[in-house]
Parts: sequence; C-alpha cells; structure tokens
Amino acid sequence: MTGQNDTDVHGLDTDIGTMNEEQARAELARLAVHLQQADIAYHAADAPIMTDADYDALRRRNAAIEARFPALVRPDSPSRKIGAAPADAFGKIRHARRMLSLSNAFNDGDVADFVTGIRRFLGVAADFPLDFTAEPKIDGLSLSLRYEHGTLVYAATRGDGEIGEDVTTNARTITDIPQMLDDTRAILEVRGEVYMAHADFTALNTRQAQDRAKTFANPRNAAAGSLRQLDPEVTRSRPLRFFAYAWGLVSEPLATTQSDAVAKLAALGFPTNPLFRCCRTVEEMLETYEGIARQRASLGYDIDGVVYKLDDLELQARLGLRSTTPRWAIAHKFPAEHAWTELVGIDIQVGRTGALSPVARLKPVTVGGVVVSNATLHNEDYIAGRDSRGDLIRDGRDIRIGDWVEIYRAGDVIPKIRDIDLARRPAEAQPYIFPDTCPECGSPAIREPGDSVRRCTGGMICPAQAVERLKHFVSRSAFDIEGLGAKQVEAFWRDGWINSPREIFTLRQRFGPGQPKQLKNREGWGEKSAAKLFEAIDDKRRIPLARLIFALGIRHVGETSAMMLATHYATWEGFRHAMHEAADPDSLQYSELISIDGVGPVMARSLLTAFQAEGAEIDALASTLVVIPAEERSSDSPVAGKTVVFTGSLERMTRAEAKARAEELGAKVAGSVSAKTDLLVAGPGAGSKAKKAAELGVEVIDENGWLSLIGVS
Repeated sequence: MTGQNDTDVHGLDTDIGTMNEEQARAELARLAVHLQQADIAYHAADAPIMTDADYDALRRRNAAIEARFPALVRPDSPSRKIGAAPADAFGKIRHARRMLSLSNAFNDGDVADFVTGIRRFLGVAADFPLDFTAEPKIDGLSLSLRYEHGTLVYAATRGDGEIGEDVTTNARTITDIPQMLDDTRAILEVRGEVYMAHADFTALNTRQAQDRAKTFANPRNAAAGSLRQLDPEVTRSRPLRFFAYAWGLVSEPLATTQSDAVAKLAALGFPTNPLFRCCRTVEEMLETYEGIARQRASLGYDIDGVVYKLDDLELQARLGLRSTTPRWAIAHKFPAEHAWTELVGIDIQVGRTGALSPVARLKPVTVGGVVVSNATLHNEDYIAGRDSRGDLIRDGRDIRIGDWVEIYRAGDVIPKIRDIDLARRPAEAQPYIFPDTCPECGSPAIREPGDSVRRCTGGMICPAQAVERLKHFVSRSAFDIEGLGAKQVEAFWRDGWINSPREIFTLRQRFGPGQPKQLKNREGWGEKSAAKLFEAIDDKRRIPLARLIFALGIRHVGETSAMMLATHYATWEGFRHAMHEAADPDSLQYSELISIDGVGPVMARSLLTAFQAEGAEIDALASTLVVIPAEERSSDSPVAGKTVVFTGSLERMTRAEAKARAEELGAKVAGSVSAKTDLLVAGPGAGSKAKKAAELGVEVIDENGWLSLIGVS
C-alpha cells in the first residue's frame, strides 16, 4: 500500500482505553471511510494514498476498538471484508434425509462402550461377529451432492441438519466433484467433506497477505469461507478438495455394507480416503486409530479423530438414529492438546436459566493452533477442587487468580483447565469466593440441593437472563432468523426495542416505514437491510412445533426433549392445553406428561412452572405465529399416532430396539400405562402395567403380536 499519505491518519489518535461509546462509534465511521478510500486507491486505481505502515496501523486500530466495543462493529467494517461483496443471500435446500452429527469417544473405554452398547441394543452375544469400518475424521465442511440419472443437480451444506445452503454453483468449480456419473439411479445423494490441504492453505494465506486481504486462522475456516463465496470465481480460485464417505437418499441401494458402498462411490469417480479400513474387534479399531494418529502430522490435511461405523447396513437400519446422531457410528477424537498459562481473572456469566457460570480469563496462549484467552471453570465446586459428589479432584488443589494453569481443548473445541502448578502460585493468591448474588441484577443466587450450579433468582428482571433467552430464541436450532443474531439482539434489547420474543414479531409495525423511529435510520442499517430483516422475521412466523418448544428456553428442555414433546402432543393447541391442565398433579394430563418416555418429574415441573409463570406471554407469542404440527413419520403404519407401552421381557428384540422401531413407525412410546395408552406390548414377567392396562381396557398383545402388527416376520 506504498504511496503518498494524503489522509489524516495521525489525527485519529484518541486513546482507545478512555473512549466512550459515542467516540468509538464516530472513530469507527471515520476509519471505515479512510480504509475504504485506501482500498479503492490501491486495488482499483493502482494509486496508493498511504504507506503500508499507516494502512496497517489503521486496521490494527479498527480491530482494537471493535474488540473493546463489539456491539459497535459496522456492517461495512474493514474487518468484515472477505472476497466480493455479497449480492444476494444463498438459497436454502431442505435435505431429503437429515445430515447428522456424530457422538464422540475420547478414550479406549468409550470405544469399547460403543461396541458393547450396539451388542446390547441388538441383543447379540459377545461372540457374535460384528464388522466395523474406520476412517480419518476430516476437519472440513460437510457437503451433500444430489445426482439425478447421473447428473449433478445441486449441492448443499449441512446447515442445521435439515436445511442447508445452496452452494451448487460453487461446488461445480471443485475438480474433485464429478459433474456427471456413469450411474442410472434416479436419485443418488453423495455426502462428504470439503477441505483444504496444508500446502494449499499456506499458499492461499500468502496470497491473501500480499493482497492485504484477510488471512484465515486454519484450513477449515479457509475451506468454509471459500465454499460460501457469493462469487463462484473466487471459489474457483481457491484450492478446495473433497472426500466422499457417505450418502443420503438413494433410489436404489449402493451395497449391503458400508465398506462396499464406499468402494462403489470410489468406482463412480469420487475421492475416498486411502486410510479407510475394516476392523473386526475393538482391538483392531484401536490399532487403526493409533496408526492413523501416527500419520496425522504427515497427511497434508487436518483430521481430528477417527470415525467408526458398523459395516452391515441392515444392522445400521435396525439400530436407527437418536435425535441428532446415529447409534451405529462414533467419532474417536484425538487427545486434546494442552499448554500452560497464567490465570489473570475469573468472570461470572449469567445464562438464560440464571446459571452463574465461571469463566477463566487467561494470558493468551496457543493451544492446538488456536489462540486461547478464556476457558470454562464449570462451577464453584470445580474451582474449589471438588466434583459434584464432594470428592476431591486435582488432589483437592483449588484454582486461584494468579495461578499457572494447564489448558486443554476438549475435543479440539472447548478450552478447559486440567491442572494447576502449586510451585508457581503467588504468595498473595487468595481462595476464590463464589458470589451468592447475581453480578447482573443483584438478586440472590441460590444453589438448590442436588444442583451443581448456583442460579440467579431474578428471572426476567435480570438483564443477563433476558438477553440470553432472546439470543437462544433466535439461535440456529430455534427460530434462526437471518440477520437477527446475538449482536443485533443485544443492541435492540439495550435500546428497548425488543424486551421479549413476542416483540420481535412486532418490529415492523413499531419501527417500519411510516413510524417516527425507523430501523432504516439506525446506525449501521439502511432501507434495504431493514426490509430484509422484516422479511426474514415474517418468514419465520411459520415454525415447526418442536422448534417453538425448544425456542421457549425452558430449563431441562433441549432439542431432543422438544422433539419428543412435539411428537407426543402433535399440535401447539394440544401441547398448550396439556401444560395448563397438568398443573394439577392429580390430573390425567399430569399422569400423561410424566408417562412420556424420557419425561420425568424434574422436566415436568420445569415445564409447568414456565407455563404458570409466563403463560400469558407465551400465548401472546403463539398468537403471532403459525405453528406447524409435528409430522407423522409413517402415516400408513398401523401404529402411527398410537401411544404404545412395552413391559416384561422381549425375546426377539431388545426393549431399546422395539422402542426405536415403534418411534420410526410414528408411534408414541410411553413409560407407563394411562387412559391415553392405545396398546400394551407385554412379554414374560409383565406385572403392574399389565394389571393396570386390564383395568383401563387397554389392548394388550404379546411380542409376536407386535411383530406381526408392524410387519416383521
């Protein structure tokens, strides 16, 4: 960026440490103008207006102000410039079959438990032969490719597992991805990982640095950023690669085993990993893991573990899926990398349920190629050197400000503290006293018996809880409103524009065209961006029942529980009525609620408390929405929509397999018999449940009758 400095660079010298928000906002605006002028002059006009040193100084200053005032980051900030400016957002594609994540194993025992769990679920003995596949877990970006009669039709990212981004045009530029296949199937969805090799990553960052463009932290970020470029020519210029390892919807089976199916993908022209292996025992799986780990540094691309899958596809089908992960696969992650650094402070963050979570502030240190400055401290017991049962951990060594602590990244993701070095503890270091009042609102913070965390009792008067619940409401697995992320929620809440989820859906009426205060006039917003946000909000007025239940942010109700409740009650009206009526613990509705498999008294109490305390606000929110009923998975199944209870011993399949199969067919599986039960499947040893079913007139069949009913010979 060498050239004559005609810009008043040195006039921007206010001390960042003494700035208030107004000064910071004004300075960021000036910096954006100066740096944009410099970029245009350098890249377009080939006539630099400032020296390289001055240009770098301005960018560093911009970054420092943004770090101190993250809510003030501008849409046109120099720190956000990567590739071409976006013209239109990516389209959305709904996956015909969900793209799942994987459960994790972190040690040899977890792998052994994985295999034991499969045998237990299938009801097979330890000597029954089970084959597994093992392959490196590529650290890249998941991609699904749909071919119809051998022609690539579209490519989509994983997204939230159900809906991904349409990156078809960009995927066509990746040479590893065939445009045409010698395959006559009507539909073949091939899934795999887009990644970038180490050498290509280094070369790309060198070019980016030379062009004064943003460099990437690691190859995965580079691959993700490259695939999501709105200019496909930028993607074409990036050295992206692809490994195929799975499939989604297929009109004809690829094979009968995982290994043969992967071989078929290779025969069709897809790159598959050369380290793919078949294993027959846990010992062979672990040997393969160790062998791949030894080669990790020399592979030329990033991996973060080894994926094991049951080889037999028929057995995979019997095992089925959990809510977000398959039962027949697991990722064996590599050990966490670690480093030592100084603990300079402990902050307390308040979450949406009021939990006070301690966070370690660290002297920055690089762990596994990532600079870490924060780490979780779990709870007050962990700081004090105890576990949840009161037993000693770290031999009872507590954690104090000033300590030198060992940091590791669990699963190569979340930074945690493993240990401390007492020999380096400062003499003045004092035991940490965990607060008993909320640092955000001053309300008492109480730790209930049996709970591992202390919670603020302030509820929605606590600003931290209010903001965190709003962030949860718009999160990816909840409403996922494009353009309304955590940063925008914080800003709107701070200015009093959004105080509750319901108010999100009245933004257009209150701050749209014709109103005294308009979003388009707000700092960082324009007419087009405001219109896009209003449209995005309106698009999410139609919401699946499970997402709405999860979005409410009720304690103990996660994604899996929300899906389970949605499946059971089917409609918002049915769910809302049940929560109202179940407030009476002697009611049939309460008995029905706790009979749902997976719902116990704790979750039930949390649900009922939420609806009693915030029922009016929840109802007001629901009145602005169109809630999509839960879909019946198999409407033509004879058990779809029926409530089924299993009791006694099953001999031809395990209880877990029977439950999973029933749910796949659209049935609701309950843990106890009630007036709502449609069918009791009773094996030998059925006791009180069979007696109660007889009293209530519930149909009772044996295991053979059940298998005949669902069409299993």
